[in-house]
Amino acid sequence: MSRVVLVSNRVSDLRKAPQAGGLAIALADVVRARSSLWFGWNGEIAPDGAADAVEREGRLATVPLSQADHAGYYLGYANSVLWPVFHNRLDLAQFEAGFFERFVDVNRRLAGLLQPLLRADDIVWLHDYHLIPFAAELRRLGVDNPIGFYLHIPFPPWQTFLAIPEHQDLARALAAYDLIGLQTKADVANLLDYMAKGVSGRLVPDGRIRLFDRLVSVASFPIGIDVADFAGARRHAGLGQGRGPVSRIVGVDRLDYTKGLPHKFKAFGRFLDKYPQYQRQVVLTQIAPPTRESVEAYSDIRHQLETLAGSINGRFGELDWVPIHYIHRSTPRRRLAGIYRSARIGMVTPLRDGMNLVAKEYVAAQDADDPGVLILSQFAGAAEELTDALIVNPYNIEDTADVIRTALEMPLPERRARYQALMAAVREHDVGSWSRSFLAQLERVRCGHDPSSWRSSEPISTAFAKLERGTRPPPRSSAPAYKGSPDVRHGVRSQIG
Repeated sequence: MSRVVLVSNRVSDLRKAPQAGGLAIALADVVRARSSLWFGWNGEIAPDGAADAVEREGRLATVPLSQADHAGYYLGYANSVLWPVFHNRLDLAQFEAGFFERFVDVNRRLAGLLQPLLRADDIVWLHDYHLIPFAAELRRLGVDNPIGFYLHIPFPPWQTFLAIPEHQDLARALAAYDLIGLQTKADVANLLDYMAKGVSGRLVPDGRIRLFDRLVSVASFPIGIDVADFAGARRHAGLGQGRGPVSRIVGVDRLDYTKGLPHKFKAFGRFLDKYPQYQRQVVLTQIAPPTRESVEAYSDIRHQLETLAGSINGRFGELDWVPIHYIHRSTPRRRLAGIYRSARIGMVTPLRDGMNLVAKEYVAAQDADDPGVLILSQFAGAAEELTDALIVNPYNIEDTADVIRTALEMPLPERRARYQALMAAVREHDVGSWSRSFLAQLERVRCGHDPSSWRSSEPISTAFAKLERGTRPPPRSSAPAYKGSPDVRHGVRSQIG
């Protein structure tokens, strides 16, 4: 079996990965499961002269960043341009700041540090928006290995992506991959839309996209969790408040403007105002660990949340009942499982999210005999799978307040039925199936990049139209049989249906 070389912006200590975020846990699972190397930034800032030192420890290979690289590549282009654009927040993108050159330079330097560590039969798997140019830089160094890319955040509508001044450079970088994986069919549709309308991509008979001088496959691979980590959770003791039983709503979100936290607080405040009989009976526990605090937009969201929590607690609170528990620090994952299980409602209401594993964690932690209710934003990638949650539009404060009441009053038979359907979906796409399906597809699609062997292609929009009419392109005697995955073709169909 070929070695898998994982490349991500951050590399986690394998001993601490279970306490980190979903991406770190997923990649650590791959490292433990098969022959592998995990390469990336170690989280340290080093002097300019020391930023090229690769440190090896077992299956990990890490490097520091210089202060200038951290400012321009990470805080700059990755998180002040790509992050807001991919989450449909063009108003927050700093296009004029000139970060792109540094972004490419850091990817070029990191690719140069990884290249000597590669073996001829390695499979390379790049992760997330920080590293879009990485494969192109490896190709320039002569690396011909299969290279896949997985985007953990949503891909925006094509017009939004077109707003990036360097969008064509990013498209050329994406063309260097053999397989691009995304969270949802909607993300696949958005990327195919951009490829067709932004850079004239064309569909070839085997289902791949001809992009510039290469062929690339695009498919959805919804990421999941290790269900066993949460399925054995016990109710967390010591969470009571007040004189009688109190129902708990729990939210766990990084402090980020994409998570819809002000909207959640406003909806909870409106719920207490609209249904006063629930005052003293319900609390909202919001855990919001800090992230990217040096970026101005994150300071603004923290101030807004503190103001809202203070206002709602001041208006409704009593000496023995505080409506909102706002916790601005990290909570160990093992403790989170017990908190999930103790909560009557899990409230996951981002304004835009690639997947949101908290929704899946909450479901997995529930007591099958007396499960809680998941309230889920229609704009979370998880809503594509978890259709038996109570789906809400987080921008609609009034309706979200009403849904909170619906969740609290939901009878036990309905709660059980919804839980069973949700749990089946969580088990179907767990973290193991996610990595296995992506890597198996990457091993299959790597072939046929000699332009002289390419068969005639057609515009993506033409293929969409044929699918919409319920027809298929006529068979070509010279064309190879279709070898792509059903996900690729389903991704194309999702564009039209």
